[in-house]
Amino acid sequence: MSSEKKINIKLKIWRQESTNTPGRFEDFSLDGILTDMSFLEMMDTLNEKLIHEGKRPVEFESDCREGICGTCSLMISGQAHGPIRGATTCQLYMRSFTDGELITIEPWRAKAFPVLRDLVTDRRAFDRIQMAGGYTGAKTGPHADANAMLISKDLADRAMDAAACIGCGACVAACPNASASLFTAAKITQFALLPQGEPMRVQRATAMVTQMDKEGFGNCSNLGECEAACPKKISIQTIAIMKREYFFAALAADYREGLGSADGGA
Repeated sequence: MSSEKKINIKLKIWRQESTNTPGRFEDFSLDGILTDMSFLEMMDTLNEKLIHEGKRPVEFESDCREGICGTCSLMISGQAHGPIRGATTCQLYMRSFTDGELITIEPWRAKAFPVLRDLVTDRRAFDRIQMAGGYTGAKTGPHADANAMLISKDLADRAMDAAACIGCGACVAACPNASASLFTAAKITQFALLPQGEPMRVQRATAMVTQMDKEGFGNCSNLGECEAACPKKISIQTIAIMKREYFFAALAADYREGLGSADGGA
């Protein structure tokens, strides 16, 4: 006799044919789901059932299934990535749910993340923000030994903590304003704290914040929902660093403009 625990669940899943068509919730049920099964394995099981019944499977994204890539972005019963803090959807297991529970599954809800189909959203806005200025600008070719550039452990740790961002978009989905401030701040912070990021410091902050606003994300209200939902526990303090960098860039621009006016009047 098997000792593996099994549960029966009910699912309410968002279905949408395309970006320009209206969506709706559809109800499903699954019996005998192993509690040691991951959430995405449960979704695979549902799709196998639908295909066997001659129905269209539910579209959702996944890749590494190890909590690294950030593609498995789902709103599960009102929580980004589900009820377990510090974990992505693919790291969520069915032991987190109870027998007979109704689980609601939705895509990220944000103007800047249009739904492509069912649970799949277009998150290329994040790519455009990062491409706007998320590089070090370091020259190629031979360099001095890495250890020759002394960096305090505190700064190195904080920079690495910010660099842990996987760009999943949970911060946007959890924020009532659909703000991308935590993502953008993490990408700015990972360079702002290190000397390698100094050459393009001013341009980076200006370009990335400008692109973030251009993409249609909302403003930050310091509610902290982004930090609570982040599977990598990126600190909201990075947003303060982003604002500092943007303010510094604005001062630098004003200074250059003042110099230009002085030269022109000489």
